[in-house]
Amino acid sequence: MILRLVVAALLLFITLPTVVVIAVSFNPTAILSFPPSGLSLRWYENVLTYPQFQRAAVNSLVVTGAAVALALPVGTLAALALERGRLRGRNAWAVLLLSPLVVPGVAAGLGFLILAAALGLLRSRSVLIAAHVALVLPFVVRAVWVSVRNLDPALERAAASLGAAPSHVFRRVTLPLLKPGLFAALLFAVVVSLNEFVVSLFISNRVTEILPVAMFTYVVNYTDPTIAALSSLFIVATFVVVWLADRYLDLARVFLQH
Repeated sequence: MILRLVVAALLLFITLPTVVVIAVSFNPTAILSFPPSGLSLRWYENVLTYPQFQRAAVNSLVVTGAAVALALPVGTLAALALERGRLRGRNAWAVLLLSPLVVPGVAAGLGFLILAAALGLLRSRSVLIAAHVALVLPFVVRAVWVSVRNLDPALERAAASLGAAPSHVFRRVTLPLLKPGLFAALLFAVVVSLNEFVVSLFISNRVTEILPVAMFTYVVNYTDPTIAALSSLFIVATFVVVWLADRYLDLARVFLQH
């Protein structure tokens, strides 16, 4: 009974800020106050019409799309190599690929900033894309690696014994069997990239900034509930995507080793 109360209290503590943000987003007055004095959608309209958010949304889509397109094949090949390849220092390679999970965002952002300044790429999205690839790669490797570990090699050997070429076996047998892990990797790569803030803050400017950075800039200059409305859209979209993925892809099975 005590354990259930503790868990319930923790869940309430975690979800309460989200509820407050969503409630504030409907406040008709230009003040971030709770509880709201009424209901209004004016701040959601402001989100959709504010030029800085429109530009940042395009940047977010470009950066996330490019980062995922690069990280997914690289992470898949890396997971296959870690599980099946004859690599020397396999553990060292695994630690290197997963290290962005433990490197502080400030340290990573500063490193990318110095690199971008040295290469003269501070006004380009290329450094942002490279940073996002590094940040989402561990999630791709982890998701696909577990799927590779759970894959039955007898199915691939059966296809090879029937005369299928290695490339044909990979396309028609291995990749379809890895589909749950690939979809999970895609999902978490998109979510992590779209919500990445700390590193992006160091290496973006007003032209290349993505939505989380634009939200921070807005908060610095304004105190109306527009930021609460945009945050609510982020929260709802992320929840719906993860819920659908968990319902149809069984994410627990993907991320837990057998």
